[in-house]
Amino acid sequence: MSSIDSNSDTNPGPSDPTSDRRTPLSQSPNFKYWVFGALAIGIFTSVVDHGSVNVALPTIADEFKTDLPTIQWVVIIYALTIAALLLPMGRLADLVGRKKVYIAGTVVMAIGAVLSGLAPSLEVIFPARALQGVGAAMTQGTGMAIITAAFPANEKGRAIGLFMTMVGVGAVAGPAIGGLAVDAFGWRVVFFLSLPLEAVCLVATAWVLRGWSEEREAGNARFDWLGAALSTGVLVVLLLAMTTGNKAGWLSPVIIAAFAGAVMMLAGFIWWELRTNAPMLDLRLFKGKTFTLGVSAAFLTFLGSSSVIFLMPFYLQDVLGYSAKVAGFVVVPGAICMAVMGTISGVLSDRFGWRPFTVGGLACSATGLFILSRVTEDSSLFMVTPALMLMSTGMGTFYSPNSSSVMNAVGQAKYGVVAGFLNLVRNAASVTSIAISTIIVTTTMNSLGAEPSLEAVRSGAEGVGHAFTVGLSYAFLISAGIVFVAMALSALQRGRAREPGPSGLGDLGPGEREGSQAEA
Repeated sequence: MSSIDSNSDTNPGPSDPTSDRRTPLSQSPNFKYWVFGALAIGIFTSVVDHGSVNVALPTIADEFKTDLPTIQWVVIIYALTIAALLLPMGRLADLVGRKKVYIAGTVVMAIGAVLSGLAPSLEVIFPARALQGVGAAMTQGTGMAIITAAFPANEKGRAIGLFMTMVGVGAVAGPAIGGLAVDAFGWRVVFFLSLPLEAVCLVATAWVLRGWSEEREAGNARFDWLGAALSTGVLVVLLLAMTTGNKAGWLSPVIIAAFAGAVMMLAGFIWWELRTNAPMLDLRLFKGKTFTLGVSAAFLTFLGSSSVIFLMPFYLQDVLGYSAKVAGFVVVPGAICMAVMGTISGVLSDRFGWRPFTVGGLACSATGLFILSRVTEDSSLFMVTPALMLMSTGMGTFYSPNSSSVMNAVGQAKYGVVAGFLNLVRNAASVTSIAISTIIVTTTMNSLGAEPSLEAVRSGAEGVGHAFTVGLSYAFLISAGIVFVAMALSALQRGRAREPGPSGLGDLGPGEREGSQAEA
């Protein structure tokens, strides 16, 4: 194992005339809240951007006269890029410094947003969204790692709870602001909404972290280029196959070759990571029960819930006939519940353990999804809104304690790559969920004799809205079952933290830890 250094290239030397001004903030007992305040702006901005773009999707589809399988790529290409790069970016941040990677990522996201807003066609939006995804991959895991590192071990749940609060606040503001903006100014403005906040985030982050000494790998540690290439290749090929298989044909040579290639690259990644001295992802972490169950539950939870976030705007606007503004405000109560419960469950899980909150939260989410699976083309907002609130309450209750359990299973020097891996799991699950739910909806519409296009749904042609809603119901029912499985896995988790050892294998017992170190 590599040794661990506490260093920072931004730490002022004795001759630095600004040293006296820098030292007090980084050594203040309230420094953790300064860090959270600075990064909260970036967290909020990222979630607002995601929520506002989702609300704008039906309008974008209408302008470019495209269908559901095509417009889904505005979301998928963004999430796919994030998923593919989160692990390499997390590892890079552990090596070169999280502040550097975070600030650079914020700049890249801003450039991608400008290009998306100015795009004259979907062919331009797609690569611009991919560029946004590169920036998001640099900031998502890194931001959580910085916040978590700033809080002591017994306050990890509080830290992630605060993180979830900003996610919830952004989830409230994103659809609401996006809906208002689309109705008033058109869909392009939603991509420009984040620019002023990203500028503030850059200044605040650079100022607060200017004297921060972050714990990271020693200078002789190296970046695992082969591991990065293999992990990126696995995710890109596998997720592309998942999202295009229905259109190309699941038994077509190209899809079969893609799945075979993904399996081969995955085998190569595992073989290499177990043998290299500086792995991209330390696979020994999966020997720990808490780490493995926490990651698995997170994947299944987002696999089950992300279909709602993607499909609900189309249902509300194209089937029920509500405006983008109303569709945006429908999700606000649920987002408020997520923000409140994320904070409460994070703080309480530090005291009472993770399991009651992860299991209870997923029970709420599964129930909300089951209620949503009962919607019809005549359902009212009085049915949809409470169901969304219940699902979101469960998500907020689950996420903070579950993430805290995973982060507590590793040492601080691995926070970047593990936080990146958690976000990779979330984004990969989201992409897969969107692809699967789209397949379910379009296949159901075809089986019922309806044209599987958004224009047909929007036109109110006889039977088309009904067919779309039946497909939606099937997708949400399957989602509820997936979240129920995640709940069962969470019930098997350890309820309390175990202090990480010097190797960062805190989830393992002493005997397991020694064996793992010997293998290295």
